[in-house]
Amino acid sequence: MDMRVAAYCVIVDDQDRVLLTRWIEGRVPAWSMPGGGLEPGEDPADAARREVREETGYEVRLDGLIGVDSHVIPAKRRLARDANGPLHALRIVYRATITGGTLTHEVDGSSDLAEWIPLSRVRGIERVALVDTALRMAGIEKGA
Repeated sequence: MDMRVAAYCVIVDDQDRVLLTRWIEGRVPAWSMPGGGLEPGEDPADAARREVREETGYEVRLDGLIGVDSHVIPAKRRLARDANGPLHALRIVYRATITGGTLTHEVDGSSDLAEWIPLSRVRGIERVALVDTALRMAGIEKGA
């Protein structure tokens, strides 16, 4: 079984919008939380800040650990063609606040857009399950 450890941020502004990135490496493009995999030896908090900067252009302050989500993806559902066996995804989720930077889109990465999405619209967009999981862990309700 392969394992992937990643760190993500839940960032909500004062207009009840959540910062999401559009992940383009799945079967279809889908919105996700900003974040991604840890580099070897990288601290999860550093990875979360780095990934937000790479994917959105923003600098963030981490306001606390929301939780850790553990998810096993069966081998037959994995995206990697050369994958052998299931993937254990361990996702560390932080609450964060923007401290600087300008909204930009990642180039040549796993995402192609970053956007502030009103919480009331989240249920109506194509999204990965992590969005619902992270918002639930943060105690944030999505609109209908």
